[in-house]
Amino acid sequence: MKGLIASPNAIRVLMVEPHAMISATLQMVLEKHRGIQVIGEARNRTEALAVAGREQPDIVVLDPDLQSDSALAAIPDLLAVSRESRVIILTGLTDPEVKSRAVLFGAVGWVHKSEPIEVLIKAIEKVHMGEAWLDRFTMASIIGELSHRRNEPDLDSEEAKIASLTDREREVIRLAADGLHNKEIGNRLFISEATAKHHLTSIFSKLDLSSRFELIIFAYRTGIAQPPELSNKAREAVCH
Repeated sequence: MKGLIASPNAIRVLMVEPHAMISATLQMVLEKHRGIQVIGEARNRTEALAVAGREQPDIVVLDPDLQSDSALAAIPDLLAVSRESRVIILTGLTDPEVKSRAVLFGAVGWVHKSEPIEVLIKAIEKVHMGEAWLDRFTMASIIGELSHRRNEPDLDSEEAKIASLTDREREVIRLAADGLHNKEIGNRLFISEATAKHHLTSIFSKLDLSSRFELIIFAYRTGIAQPPELSNKAREAVCH
């Protein structure tokens, strides 16, 4: 599995693709990008769990048969054996309900096979940075699902976490939920990029979160920030 010499800080990717020809093509194209290194490949769930457990990849690009929930259940299994990994689904399916279930199982990215390879590369980079690669309609659907799953015994703990936030931290959360990066947040609040980063570090600690994706979900679900609303035309575009 040798491509160009990867950067020492290259994103380590595991490809889980049942079709050998597609896997080989994707591997060849991805490894032309010095910032990405394909460190393993698997054809099925068993191989994927074994390779993920051994190699501890940064990103798992997964193309399972998502027609069944048993296939989706492989996502939490992968995350259990490789706790620092993040999963991106690469598929030809467009069903928004399947997409939402995949994310609820732990995937943080979704790329359709009809999209250019540059989209997959960008998704890998963004997800590795702690962001999500999901459309707004999927995000809104997941917020609704999580809201219905909210457990009463956890409310007091969650409300205590929210109460610990300062007004400035709430502002930072709302801007992060709008998709702004640290520098943009700093510019909006007239603070330095380093200060914006410091606020986010404090927020992650107080809320016991580890990524911007988790923060956005938390902010939408608890009402700190409002999830984006799509017009009917935009929703149709996302679904099709």
